[in-house]
Amino acid sequence: MPSFDVISKINYQEFDNALANCLREIANRYDFKGLNISIERKDKIITTIAPDELKLKQVTELLQVHLIRRKVDPRVINVKNSEGAAGGTIRQISELTEGISQENAKKIIADVKKLKLKIQIKIQGEELRVQGKKRDDLQEAISAIEAMDIGLPIEFINFRD
Repeated sequence: MPSFDVISKINYQEFDNALANCLREIANRYDFKGLNISIERKDKIITTIAPDELKLKQVTELLQVHLIRRKVDPRVINVKNSEGAAGGTIRQISELTEGISQENAKKIIADVKKLKLKIQIKIQGEELRVQGKKRDDLQEAISAIEAMDIGLPIEFINFRD
């Protein structure tokens, strides 16, 4: 029976490359010279430190540009909050989102079931398994899922006949 998996994963190697390129550009830019600006990633937590809100916003946008250049979807970054830090700087904590949450999975399942295709969708942890008898039904499900906007980058893997 043909099937495929729907996942949301982050390529950490490409993410780290984009982060390194961003830090390199920050070090070379004239408007950031001499300022205490840093970005670091520990596991799934990104900490950004900048002297004020404007510079923090510029650094965040710069990181998003570099992520797009490295073909990493910037929607994987979930900005938590910004707070005052030592020395009059501002610290922003962000989290990397990986996997499809239960509510997003249920939304995907409900929207695909509205199409009345002869397929079954199962939630397996943080991914979905879609099975059906006809390959055309599975391809139609793929196009329907791609058209949805759930706020996460989605990949389709393990397509098997």
